[in-house]
Amino acid sequence: MQVSILAGTLARLDRDAPHYKKDGYNDFNTFYMQAASGTKGGSSGSPVIDWQGRAVALNAGSKSSSASAFFLPLQRVVRALSFLQKSIDSRTDKPKAVHIPRGTLQMTFLHKGFDEIRRLGLRSETEQVVRHASPTGETGMLVVDSVVPSGPADKHLEPGDVLVRVNGTVLTQLLNLENLLDDGVGQILELEIERGGQPLSVSVSPQVQDLHSITPDHFLEVSGAARNFRFSCGLAYVADPGAGVPRHAIIKKVANEDISGLGDLVSVLSKLSRGARVPLEYMSRTDRHRKKSVCHEWYALPQLYTRNDSSGLWDVKPAIEPASVSPSIAIMEASNGIAANGSLYGSEFKSDDAMATDNTVLRDFEGATALSANASLAERAIERALIMFEVHVPPSCSLDGVHSQHFFGTGIIIYHSSSMGLAGVDKNTVAISASDVMLSFAAFPVEIPGEVVFLHPVHNYALIAYNPSAMDPASASVIRAAELLPEPALQRGDSVYLVGLSRNLQATSRKSIVTNPCAALNIGSADSPRYRATNMEVIELDTDFGSSFSGALTDEQGRIRAIWGSFSTQVKYSSTSSEDHQFVRGIPVYAISQVLEKIITGGNGPALLINGVKRPMPLVRILEVELYPTLLSKARSFGLSDEWIQVLVKKDPVRRQVLRVKGCLAGSKAENLLEQGDMVLAVNKMPVTCFNDIEAACQTLDKGSYSDENLNLTILRQGQELELIVGTDKRDGNGTTRAINWCGCVVQDPHPAVRALGFLPEEGHGVYVTRWCHGSPAHRYGLYALQWIVEVNGKKTPDLNAFADATKELEHGQFVRIRTVHLNSKPRVLTLKQDLHYWPTWELRS
Repeated sequence: MQVSILAGTLARLDRDAPHYKKDGYNDFNTFYMQAASGTKGGSSGSPVIDWQGRAVALNAGSKSSSASAFFLPLQRVVRALSFLQKSIDSRTDKPKAVHIPRGTLQMTFLHKGFDEIRRLGLRSETEQVVRHASPTGETGMLVVDSVVPSGPADKHLEPGDVLVRVNGTVLTQLLNLENLLDDGVGQILELEIERGGQPLSVSVSPQVQDLHSITPDHFLEVSGAARNFRFSCGLAYVADPGAGVPRHAIIKKVANEDISGLGDLVSVLSKLSRGARVPLEYMSRTDRHRKKSVCHEWYALPQLYTRNDSSGLWDVKPAIEPASVSPSIAIMEASNGIAANGSLYGSEFKSDDAMATDNTVLRDFEGATALSANASLAERAIERALIMFEVHVPPSCSLDGVHSQHFFGTGIIIYHSSSMGLAGVDKNTVAISASDVMLSFAAFPVEIPGEVVFLHPVHNYALIAYNPSAMDPASASVIRAAELLPEPALQRGDSVYLVGLSRNLQATSRKSIVTNPCAALNIGSADSPRYRATNMEVIELDTDFGSSFSGALTDEQGRIRAIWGSFSTQVKYSSTSSEDHQFVRGIPVYAISQVLEKIITGGNGPALLINGVKRPMPLVRILEVELYPTLLSKARSFGLSDEWIQVLVKKDPVRRQVLRVKGCLAGSKAENLLEQGDMVLAVNKMPVTCFNDIEAACQTLDKGSYSDENLNLTILRQGQELELIVGTDKRDGNGTTRAINWCGCVVQDPHPAVRALGFLPEEGHGVYVTRWCHGSPAHRYGLYALQWIVEVNGKKTPDLNAFADATKELEHGQFVRIRTVHLNSKPRVLTLKQDLHYWPTWELRS
């Protein structure tokens, strides 16, 4: 063995305990020393000695990305050593087994500076008392960081409480607190704290616990930057990527006009209507000899920031006066059916020459299509109904845990008239309603915008509306809606054609055989909850067509049997490593056809403005319970009787399964009624074996002559058959319709993927942090996603209205005390400095 000696200078003596990993051991309630000694793994436990050779600490850890090392002070080590020394047997010179008292309140403290504690509400008179009673140089006090449920301090203390006295003595150091706890096992402590500026006295009862008594001692084993880039100054340089243009690029043209600087760029943008889609040409620093182009849609008015050397801030003002921006939609005044701009009922008048030109273009396009067709009958029948979706989610609208900003996929036109068109596509292509959708048609080379009008709350499909009047008559006339054929259901061995679009909008098809028409999906929750398909049976084919090709399954006549849609999942390799994957399966069209009929005839829900016309949209009644199938052969082991097995086999001799409860959505009517593992045997006295049976029972409730929202469920729970009355819920297809951006974090109502995890805070669950922005106050002070804001400066925030009321009273630069509850149910209190200059509060509604 060789001795290695490293020199270093202590930088801090009162550092918080280092955080090594999220799901492993981390020290607490003690200070660490920090030094730049460069120690590496394997040196833990080595002594840290001063210049006189005296041990002052133990090397405990280090940062792999720097030379920082963390040392554990020896005070508690010396205490334990003294107990051992006293136990040495004089005859054998060996220590005896000795109990070293360790006390705990099952809670953790952090030492915070007086500045931060004042923001938590510490009164000035209390601070003066503490400073006077503490040693010279004291910089702060102890604050409760966490409390273990059901521990001695539970229900007495909570995160954010400031510790003032213990047993009448001012206490500000973790070492002194440890002394009191270790020497006071079994005793009752009198604590004086301040909570939000209010003094409180707390008796920790029943008593200080023995740490050894709650430390696990059993386990069971069971088998097993411009000069650097040589660009001229003053060019339009991209410092942060966006609009499809990478960082460090130079913008050369916008809307076919040359750009030599920011002034030119502002001038061009001022001529564009809001929402206009124009080409943009840029040059990349890594490929400066070639220019690249993108086509981008401009959403909002540009802001111009100017550095103010007097204030030290960057002053902001609109780069374009709002009055100079052209509206994207002309306001028309109609008289006797004829619009003032020369259009009739939305269709533009055209001269005979123009109509003749359109007809010639149409014939030429159809001829070219026919000549290029070496295709099946199914492909030819459905080609005019195929659409390529290009979807962009603006960063400011990344709601519902959406995992990307750009999506592509193939959809099907399911309805087309002179006033409205509807197309269906999977929700892995159109994930949220706050999306910018562009539609490219296989029937004719035209691209128009679409609008998300319906997102099914359970099934993996979305309906997108488009305005046929936005097309010229030539293109609108060749587009056709596909024929949906929901019945009869596909069976194993049926022949189908998979028809889709390539990226160059060429229709392709392949004949295949159905191998499993009722494969139940089982998709786990992602690290950041997002939509996942549940309670769905999908169609599997005998051929693997890859994970990115989507389209439709048709019969030989081109009638739609299913959408060949994309599903998103997350593959987890370890507790800290995961990767997003996607796969494609067939989605039966029966659910789409039901919703389509309600949209056309008029639904029973709130009206939605589509192409200038208000249309009542459907509501979907669902049982908000996540189910999964279990084979009857397995269910027998869980107490399912032979009698019920016979009934279920007779009901469905193909599936031979029973549905079991995986969990209830938090906040649903089924919560607290159904339990995990329950077997659902019958609904309203009718046996059920698949998800469709549950859906049909829910739909029957809406068809009845009386208002009933409950289902009579027969379940098997732990071997006992029970009858339960369980309520259903009505959901719309709007998705998330409101979000607030405050201090750089986006809050919204919890979406279904969050509720499916089965937890909502009791304090209020309407202010869920879905994302945060880099460089924002939320980022700086640790207000990250996956938690709820339940209090703002002591005001409860159970919903977005209460949150908006609480935050609108706050001033720029004000410190705010926030109480949060994490998705793992852990409460937390933090302070945050509001910055309305760079991070103003805004709200998004649809």
